Amino acid sequence: MRTGAGRIDRPCADGGMMDDFTFSRSDFPENFVFAAATSAYQIEGHAFGGAGRTHWDSFAAIPGKVVRGETGAIACDHYHRWPEDLDLARDAGLDAYRFSTSWARIMPDGVNVNPKGVDFYDRLVDGMLERGLRPMATLYHWELPDALAKKGGWTVREVPERFADFADVVAARLGDRLFSTAPVNEPWCIAWLGYHDGIHAPGLTDLRAAARAMHHVGLAHGLAIGALRARSVRNLGAVCNMEYAIPASDAPADVEAAHRYDGIYNRWFPGAMMHGTYPDDILRGLKPHLPANWQDDMKIISQPVDWFGVNYYTCQRIEATQGEWPALGLAPARGPLTAMGWEICPEGLDWLLRRTVTDYTGDLPLWITENGMAGDDGPGKADNGRIDYLDRHLAVARRLIGDGIPLAGYVFWSLLDNYEWALGYDKRFGLVHVDFATQKRTPRASYRRLARALSH
Repeated sequence: MRTGAGRIDRPCADGGMMDDFTFSRSDFPENFVFAAATSAYQIEGHAFGGAGRTHWDSFAAIPGKVVRGETGAIACDHYHRWPEDLDLARDAGLDAYRFSTSWARIMPDGVNVNPKGVDFYDRLVDGMLERGLRPMATLYHWELPDALAKKGGWTVREVPERFADFADVVAARLGDRLFSTAPVNEPWCIAWLGYHDGIHAPGLTDLRAAARAMHHVGLAHGLAIGALRARSVRNLGAVCNMEYAIPASDAPADVEAAHRYDGIYNRWFPGAMMHGTYPDDILRGLKPHLPANWQDDMKIISQPVDWFGVNYYTCQRIEATQGEWPALGLAPARGPLTAMGWEICPEGLDWLLRRTVTDYTGDLPLWITENGMAGDDGPGKADNGRIDYLDRHLAVARRLIGDGIPLAGYVFWSLLDNYEWALGYDKRFGLVHVDFATQKRTPRASYRRLARALSH
């Protein structure tokens, strides 16, 4: 656990790997929900069904931005193979399936509706229900229509306004059958990685653009919540990604840098969505770059929600750097690491969820909406690393529930190996291995062990 800003009292988890889960379904409350997640652009195959060009297609066309220039044109061909994939989710013993709708499939230019796109998700949702899977929808998982990206993307107010129109279209067609709906997945990734760090689409490295994107993505969330409620869609939530910030040393500059990282990554969006406020320390750096009259939007951004989701994978060791604000950098991670080079740190999940409840959500149902790891890619591998990783984090979930944290569900990332954004198809998070040349699905050991754990 941490003491003060950016301090941690003990190292992240270490130890040997296990080859089976130590939990069973009966270790969790009767109404606790287990699910697996995917996202539209990462699995569907965007070359089908009238889907429009996304800003990821344009980003991948820039040399050096995406491994081998790969895109989601084919991905896992889920557009044609969805019945098989939903069978896999059902046969794993899962209660729900977290999926996303592609804005560029439903509205190829961000404005006009593609009937084939809406029809696809109509069939998909019915397919979940037929298999006893509760549909958990995310409206946006990063596939911005390229036509809107060319107008300025998330730096301009028109995009969140058009996003509300998109939410209305989805609500009108699917809303009566959805178990839960969140407008936006991981707003920090959309705004900061895409507009400040430049490693996600659209690839900008501009603090002013990032500040505006940070605000407008939150505004899109709020406007969409309003549009969904107007259509009487129930069980609406927010999903933010979080990383545990650890100072690289005890030096005051590193401790303060870790606190800034925590503010940008972990506190900006929950504060806005739950309380209608931005953290003062981060606002000092971003306020000069925010759009005019941004304060008037805070009531919209903080529209009431019914649950809150946290995506968690790792911690980061942060050090102070020279240069313009925020003047922080990533120090080397310490083992054990996943295939992404990410530190395995379940203690960070524990601390962040407790802080989220204390500072933001209170009695609101809390979800772990993504958790998982990239590991060895071969279907015949022992998969002990993934089993061990998931088991450690599920142990945190059990401990939190025992301590009275209102944790309602846990979502594995991911059901399938998929397109891992700027890393192309190299990194594999799936419970199910996908041979991208043949599209053959092969359940990993983690999938089989999970199905057994959930069966009793």
